[in-house]
Amino acid sequence: MKIFKFGGASLKDVDGVKNVADVLQKGGHDDVLLVISAMGKTTNAFELVIKNYFDKSNELQSSIQEVKKYHNQIVLELFEDEKNEVFQVVNHHFADLDYFLNHNKSPNYNFVYDQVVSFGEIISTTIISHYFNYIGLKNNWIDVRNFIKTDSNYRDANVDWEQTQKLISKNVKKKTLNITQGFLGSDENSFTTTLGREGSDYTAAIFAYCLSAESVTIWKDVPGVLNADPRYFENAVLLNQISYREAIELAFYGATVIHPKTLQPLQKKEIPLFVKSFINPLLPGTRVAKGEDLSPKTPCFIVKKNQLLLSLSSIDFSFIMEENISEIFMLFHQFKMKVSLIQNSAISFSVCIEDKFCNFDELRALLSKKFKVSYNENVSLFTIRHFTAAAAEIVEKDKVVLLKQISRETMQIVTKE
Repeated sequence: MKIFKFGGASLKDVDGVKNVADVLQKGGHDDVLLVISAMGKTTNAFELVIKNYFDKSNELQSSIQEVKKYHNQIVLELFEDEKNEVFQVVNHHFADLDYFLNHNKSPNYNFVYDQVVSFGEIISTTIISHYFNYIGLKNNWIDVRNFIKTDSNYRDANVDWEQTQKLISKNVKKKTLNITQGFLGSDENSFTTTLGREGSDYTAAIFAYCLSAESVTIWKDVPGVLNADPRYFENAVLLNQISYREAIELAFYGATVIHPKTLQPLQKKEIPLFVKSFINPLLPGTRVAKGEDLSPKTPCFIVKKNQLLLSLSSIDFSFIMEENISEIFMLFHQFKMKVSLIQNSAISFSVCIEDKFCNFDELRALLSKKFKVSYNENVSLFTIRHFTAAAAEIVEKDKVVLLKQISRETMQIVTKE
């Protein structure tokens, strides 16, 4: 089987849905399992629903109505026959959402998050499955929550590989077009879980691994994996080939085209991953597989904005040793800080961190009891794989360099505009 994954950008409107059908008709759809994300910015819209559910109950219904209106408009434009079953099925899903919000007793934000945002994927796949049948693309809709089993770590669930392998290998029908949801799973109590933001790529890799698939293709609005984000760098170059190892390195440093968890199960079975354009589906795109590290061999630029550069030094000028560093990292783990760069000297320790959950003030208060704390907010962390002097000059131009670190293949630079 082949696994295809389409993200929200490819499904943001009626033209997008029709284009996905066109891609399948041009490239073939027998023995394909299609992993679909929520449409457009639906996950963001559901995050607003959750925020209103907890904090602004008077705005809850209006935020739900916006989500309903968006999807209903797409359905109305796709189906000429208003008696089509899809209207009833989509309305049933929204009724389930209303029921949950009216009857939920759990105060756990992460639990509520997973139960609510999951409707984005359930509804998008429902619409697409019905539309494909409507135009003669016969398919089999499956609920991914019956196949991918996880623990109960809501919003970042861990896959139970043994159970998931059994369910997928035994129950997925081959020789047909299957449509399922990205991003979702379920725990032992059958409550919905999610695999982390942008986890639909990971879903595709899970199915590929369990089915020993021929390949995985991630369809995006770019021609493939570029050596730099064109929003920040001019003259970005298409990478034709990347090895698994190099792709994992790029993902670790923050490249957003491929989800970090996606590559590991594919590498184990040497299943190639393609990143291709849904705008120009016949172009070759980028191949991630065993073989040459990078083709063409060129510097790769990764930028992470809105980072914190935190520097700690001992109050009494004593050395910062393993015991101190261990304690610091325990606090980073406790406050869910993502560490992207580390540099230390005898009496100081600097890290570039990402405060995704807005816990820095609380962390700083604890660190200040034992260390002198200084920090810079809203810094940018640039990582250059296969760096050259010219590549470093591009990054450093017109910026204040706060920290630079160089290893054999990688240069990291923390800058302030």
